[in-house]
Amino acid sequence: MDLPADTPARCPVCETAYDSVSVHDSGLMVNLLDNPRYRRVCFEPVEGPAVRFYHHTHEQVIGRGDGERD
Repeated sequence: MDLPADTPARCPVCETAYDSVSVHDSGLMVNLLDNPRYRRVCFEPVEGPAVRFYHHTHEQVIGRGDGERD
């Protein structure tokens, strides 16, 4: 996992604040069922064979009115 330095202030996928961001260029697995830290992870394809993940905490997502279940 690579931690990029050129990340935007807000998530480019959902325009919400995020806790952290990571870039993955090989196998990955996502499981957020009953995750105590993160409520949602947005995926953004980036240059090369890579995907950038924006990790959103429960506090950053709840109450936004974007269809997430509270």
